[in-house]
Amino acid sequence: MEEFNKPTDAELRAQLTPEQYKVTQHEGTERPFANEYWNNKRPGIYVDVVSGEPLFSSLDKYDSGTGWPSFTRPLEEANVVTRKDRKLFMTRTEARSKQGDSHLGHVFNDGPQPTGLRYCMNSASLRFIPVDQLVEAGYGRYLSLFQSDGAGTEARGQATGVATFAGGCFWGMEELFREIPGVIDTTVGYTGGTTPNATYDRVRRGDTGHAESIEIVYDPQKVSYERLLEFFFRLHDPTTANRQGNDRGTQYRSAIFYHDEAQRASAEEMKQRVDALGKWRGKVVTEIVPAGAFYPAEDYHQDYLQKNVGGYTCHYVRPWHYTEDVTASS
Repeated sequence: MEEFNKPTDAELRAQLTPEQYKVTQHEGTERPFANEYWNNKRPGIYVDVVSGEPLFSSLDKYDSGTGWPSFTRPLEEANVVTRKDRKLFMTRTEARSKQGDSHLGHVFNDGPQPTGLRYCMNSASLRFIPVDQLVEAGYGRYLSLFQSDGAGTEARGQATGVATFAGGCFWGMEELFREIPGVIDTTVGYTGGTTPNATYDRVRRGDTGHAESIEIVYDPQKVSYERLLEFFFRLHDPTTANRQGNDRGTQYRSAIFYHDEAQRASAEEMKQRVDALGKWRGKVVTEIVPAGAFYPAEDYHQDYLQKNVGGYTCHYVRPWHYTEDVTASS
């Protein structure tokens, strides 16, 4: 069995963020709904941030409504150990990593079937490895979990794709994207910055580096990533740096956050096509950068224009197309 070792305390203090150190080494608890993975829907596995040992899979992840990443079972049973936790004047079941001895979270008996368990974990204790990086990161043995079987049945983790865009106030972007056939789920939030646990009050100042963004979960069998890109370039003005409509600031910039090399190549090609067709008077300034931590916005921002019909938006779909594929809603 592969060995996963715990670094020295000095190494941990140098490698981990203060929050990661507090959670894993001193049984801390991060804030709900303001952590990296609670709403992560990408296929892949979660490993111990300290030792790297495999702990959980996206195939067993579900939305528990608690604001923390939750799983029905471990990926490797032997790597997750439990013990009684009698802090806070109650008895709970604590989960820790076997080799790294990291505090992960707690296990509760209120999860869905087939296990009936909820492994309620801290994002700060985990490191996510996307499917397309499993081999490179040394976890190639788990790749088969996400591949089609011999009968051609697609694995659960490969059934959806994730796209992340920024193009001004996220309210209007979400309202338009949600209408496209094949879009399964939309979440507005903040990404592209350096400040951890981004919130609206911080991002609105314009000094965190984050952009108001939308994370889209879609069915690749019904709508392609290229079609989403084309729609993105139609619903906002990609030639105005740090501005959309009345909204000004770096948080309102135009950006595409790609999740793999295929998305990067498609984004570069679409950007060049938009520029070449000359539908806009200026040059396209859309940034194309790797996807990083995505912090979901506060609840009142989610589905805002569904809750506030007729509310503010500066987004609308232009009447032109950049591709011949116009199968999505226009």
